[in-house]
Amino acid sequence: MGIVADRLLAVKPSATLAVTTKAKELKAQGVDVIDLGVGEPDFPTPEHIRNAAKDALDRGETKYVPVPGTLAFRKAICDKLKRENGLDYTPEQVTVNCGGKGTLFNLIMATVNPKDEVIIPAPYWVSYPDMVRIAQGTPVFVTGKEENGFKINAADLEKAITPQTKWFIINSPSNPSGAAYTVEELKALAEVLKKHPHVWIISDEIYEHIVYDGFKSASIAAVAPELKDRTVTVNGLAKSFSMTGWRVGYAAGPVEVIKAANKIQSQSTSHAVTFCQSAGVVALNSPMDFLKERNDIFKQRRDTVASKLNAIDGISCRVPEGAFYLYPSVAGCIGKKTPDGKEIKTDADFVTFLLESEGVAVVPGVAFGLSPYFRLSYATSTELLEKACDRIKRFCGSLK
Repeated sequence: MGIVADRLLAVKPSATLAVTTKAKELKAQGVDVIDLGVGEPDFPTPEHIRNAAKDALDRGETKYVPVPGTLAFRKAICDKLKRENGLDYTPEQVTVNCGGKGTLFNLIMATVNPKDEVIIPAPYWVSYPDMVRIAQGTPVFVTGKEENGFKINAADLEKAITPQTKWFIINSPSNPSGAAYTVEELKALAEVLKKHPHVWIISDEIYEHIVYDGFKSASIAAVAPELKDRTVTVNGLAKSFSMTGWRVGYAAGPVEVIKAANKIQSQSTSHAVTFCQSAGVVALNSPMDFLKERNDIFKQRRDTVASKLNAIDGISCRVPEGAFYLYPSVAGCIGKKTPDGKEIKTDADFVTFLLESEGVAVVPGVAFGLSPYFRLSYATSTELLEKACDRIKRFCGSLK
């Protein structure tokens, strides 16, 4: 009998964190590496939010607080959801957790039983399926094809639903593709979900504010109010506010589910960091004037990198609606060989050989459930992005 639990046999380490770790190891060895694998904005946390945390520390806000989160922060979340998303919740229907990841983990652990199925559109954020597996549930993948903007449609969803389906997870805008669902597309999915009252919905909206070209994000619980009583809306401060390391996420939904998630948290992390919650109140209650300039920069980077990638033989790249990722296809490189004779059979090979030969770190599409692609984060300087594109071009040009 081994020491490691059997439930971990089907679980893989986070691919994105693995790429970042490998890149850091190479950097430590003196290799010039451009890391485009990490999914966090390169902008600083806005000054007024940093000052709010400092003020909270000076007030001595370093003690335990209630497991669900401080009442002030949960009220601020309710106000935000009403103001920005058209959703009415009370503080009792809100849980605050250690990041969006911690929020999702608690929800899955609190609700998924062995043999329960969770529908996950692919390409997907790497942690969704493994969270389900840890809970001993079964992830069910539905492919969002590139020709459909990496999004699934109503017919795709209908085919995937069975009597064992517990959750449907929707992430819009998406990590890794940046794809975002329009109101009309959400309504079409909602029509299917209305017919299956045993299916609950997790709406991961962490990238809601990072959108381009006039796109407007929408919450499925607002688009289809009939689904609100079985929808949990998940969000956090990491992406829009450049607060990845602060680890503050939250969810709003039916009291029964929120209380169950709080029970899990009460036996694990207890609660999100106290003074970070105080800063969260200020973040949600203050104008987001800083966001337009940042999104304008993200858009310029998106357009620059997509254009450069589309000019490379063997690569094609869709321009997405949101987030700060591109998900280029390397179908044109499969079957080719590197100068030293290594054959590129998969997107994982492409990513490995690119890192080894040119020092550019990206994440293979296989980690997100859809090949042959890779994910590139453009949440870094334009100078580095252009340099990385030049290296990718050189690498692809060397293939035979």
